[in-house]
Amino acid sequence: MSHLFSPLSLGPLSLSNRIVIAPMCQYSAEEGQATDWHTIHLGQLAQSGAGLLILEATAVLPEGRISWADLGLWDEATEAALSKVLASVRRWSKMPIGVQLAHAGRKASTARPWDGGRAIAPEQEHGWQVMAPSALPFLEGEPTPQALDVAGIDAVVEAFAEAARRSVRLGLDLIELHAAHGYLLHQFLSPLSNHRTDEYGGSLENRMRLLLRVFDAVRAAVPAKVAVGVRISATDWVDGGWDVAQSIELGKALEARGNEFLHVSSGGLDPRQQIPVGPGYQVPVAEAIKAQISTPVIAVGLITEPAQAEAILVEGRADAIALARGILYDPRWPWHAAAALGTHISASPQYLRCEPHEARGLFDVARCD
Repeated sequence: MSHLFSPLSLGPLSLSNRIVIAPMCQYSAEEGQATDWHTIHLGQLAQSGAGLLILEATAVLPEGRISWADLGLWDEATEAALSKVLASVRRWSKMPIGVQLAHAGRKASTARPWDGGRAIAPEQEHGWQVMAPSALPFLEGEPTPQALDVAGIDAVVEAFAEAARRSVRLGLDLIELHAAHGYLLHQFLSPLSNHRTDEYGGSLENRMRLLLRVFDAVRAAVPAKVAVGVRISATDWVDGGWDVAQSIELGKALEARGNEFLHVSSGGLDPRQQIPVGPGYQVPVAEAIKAQISTPVIAVGLITEPAQAEAILVEGRADAIALARGILYDPRWPWHAAAALGTHISASPQYLRCEPHEARGLFDVARCD
């Protein structure tokens, strides 16, 4: 039996295999509302055979969007639009679906990547005042963020909780809190971006405080049947920044609160980062954290070959494998992985005619009618 295609439980959520579709921003929402693009995009991914699909970074407040075209879940209109998309996807797929709740902090108010991705000043079209733990821009020359006061921090915590409640109403199976890639919760964790002198800055305990408050608020806002976990950047790849040792302490603190998975990425906080990019380059940091906690760990980052993914799991370096750009390029990656590893996978009956002659028995029928 392939490890990659063995079942896995993330708290209350049972996955049929250990392939996770990681959140990938589509920059195709209108005023935070999901569009037909999301129906097309998520619909094809929901036919991939992966064990779990996590929706893109979904802003809990309008000012928490990375760009003006980001998905949101902060009011009735954004909830209704996403409900329509999910209903269409679920009509044809039983794949568990989660959402990544996010606030971009100082990396908000940007142009879409294909429009240059630049920071947009508050007075410009599609721009707004960004917030952060400290008044430090991501890049020199960019608009200066406003440091959140305690009331602003409290509002962020409540916004995450309210978005979580909306997620429950939408019937989502899992909530992932985005504390990676230099966005707001990561900004509070790292001493490079957090220069506060109050209870939210300075010591590791203080820098972890906001994320732990958000986790507690979200966990309290949703029923036990919904899995709640966290995505982190295990290291900033900058001397003096957030690192693996601090990530381990964070993982332990989250585990004590009932965290049900840790999705381990890296980087994104500081332009000085020196990332040793290569196949599976983030697996060692996931492995180091996994060795110190019992929470299931999801590894991600240039894991592109089925044998590579299988080996990571067989060697006990992670509990699940997440794909992002790789599954955009090849939305049938799980099918191809199952064939390569000599196992089988669920597929909708509409696709059974494409079963390869050399891999008879590859498909199980997944009916939704």
